[in-house]
Amino acid sequence: MEFLEDFNDDELSVTISDLLVATADSSDPLLDDSVSELLHTMRLRMQMDVVFVSEFIDGQRMFRYVDAAPGAPEILPGESNPAEESVCQRIVEGRVPELVRDLAKVPSKDLPEIPFQIGAHLSTPIVLTDKRVYGTLCCFSAAARPELVQAHLDKLRMCATLVARKVEKCQSLGIQEPASDWKLQPKAEYASPVWQQAPRRAR
Repeated sequence: MEFLEDFNDDELSVTISDLLVATADSSDPLLDDSVSELLHTMRLRMQMDVVFVSEFIDGQRMFRYVDAAPGAPEILPGESNPAEESVCQRIVEGRVPELVRDLAKVPSKDLPEIPFQIGAHLSTPIVLTDKRVYGTLCCFSAAARPELVQAHLDKLRMCATLVARKVEKCQSLGIQEPASDWKLQPKAEYASPVWQQAPRRAR
């Protein structure tokens, strides 16, 4: 699916829509290979530094999949921290908007302590068929992005639906992710049976 990187935004939207139709029953084998590439391509098209999938487990947030530009803050699959200390949790609760063009303009009382610079931040819940919030699909950049519009968030939401289908497909097959150790450190020898982590690629 590397050819997706040559798509313009409209063509990418069509591709996402086509995949949503093709994988409506969560059984299409293309789902496994397509979602990661779509997330990578979406990050490039939105000029974001990081895109990640997180899961909420017993009040904690665990990073399951990460695609990042070289030089971006190092977030590794298998890391975890309290969900309450994340922007993700505040977005799920409606305390912070899903689309933030400049996080510096959000009142500090509404934000957790963040260990690195975040300018633009987009995040949306990953909602499973039973209405349970699995976690979030997020992307962010160090710089503010005043040109971001609702259409960017719409693409992220569509991709979150694909992520939910991928997760549910694996769950239906009895495939489980490693449990978190509840520390903001990568788990030793962490290997996801759901996500194949790609090395950091050029922006």
